[in-house]
Amino acid sequence: MARRVGFFGPFGTFTHQALMSLNDLADAEHVAYRTAPDVLDAIDRGEIEMGLVPIENSIEGMVNFTQDALAFDHELIIIREVVIDIEHCLLGRPGVELDQVTAVYSIPVATAQCHRYLRERLPDAEIRPANSTVDAARVVSESDADDIVALSPRLAADVYGLSVIAADIADHKDNQTRFVLVAREGVPAPTGHDRTALVIYQRADEPGSLISILQEFTARRINLSNLTSRPTKAGGLGDYCFIVYAEAHIGDELLADTMRALHAKQGHVKFLGSYPAAGVQAESTREHADARWREADDWVDSIRRTISS
Repeated sequence: MARRVGFFGPFGTFTHQALMSLNDLADAEHVAYRTAPDVLDAIDRGEIEMGLVPIENSIEGMVNFTQDALAFDHELIIIREVVIDIEHCLLGRPGVELDQVTAVYSIPVATAQCHRYLRERLPDAEIRPANSTVDAARVVSESDADDIVALSPRLAADVYGLSVIAADIADHKDNQTRFVLVAREGVPAPTGHDRTALVIYQRADEPGSLISILQEFTARRINLSNLTSRPTKAGGLGDYCFIVYAEAHIGDELLADTMRALHAKQGHVKFLGSYPAAGVQAESTREHADARWREADDWVDSIRRTISS
């Protein structure tokens, strides 16, 4: 039976585009869900084996509704990540020209990322809300009007039979989004180019607590690709935890030792997954640190062997 993989839909979204880029899941049944938390709930219920959800954007930062759901509401793990370029396009009915446009349908995040283009090229166009960028394309496709467009992914043009009126109109050309594939279990083997996500709760909110956490990574020369402070949802104002993405794998002794120390000092550490990092394989500082750690471990062992029995 084909695997079932859920994603933050509907069909035609950037998440759908990211899922289609995973060749080994091309034969899986792709199931669209209304929200990212809906995808995670479906994994919990066993409706799907895994799900793909957005976790970080290069312009907007962390996707908090996804991050918080993983940190506080589910016992799931990240098993892979994928990064794609985000191309915002204006989609209209075939034959529509840019100078005809009087209204643009989309969501606030998308219009904000294309604010300069819309202000300069369509200064008099009305910005109208939609439930999603893809829903904007649906609205335009079902309308008889020839003066409206959707600010949507290019893929949505194929889904709804629209034409690309203007392509790649975002104000920042290096716009990328990171998506994570989530499952109930199954930590992938280390590849040498991995990432580990952790939620670290403070034993006490006191001066130096963050430095105490960071020192454990610094001492072992483990780089952090992201550090986010989030309210725990349970302790009132001022009760925060830290969500950390470290460039290492739980199978590496350096990170394992870091996690032991954090668990002993901080009281509670939640493991969100170790998985292959997206991007080109490269020699990292962590690999050099691994060698130094092994050398130091051998040195300590050599001294211990001299202990009198």
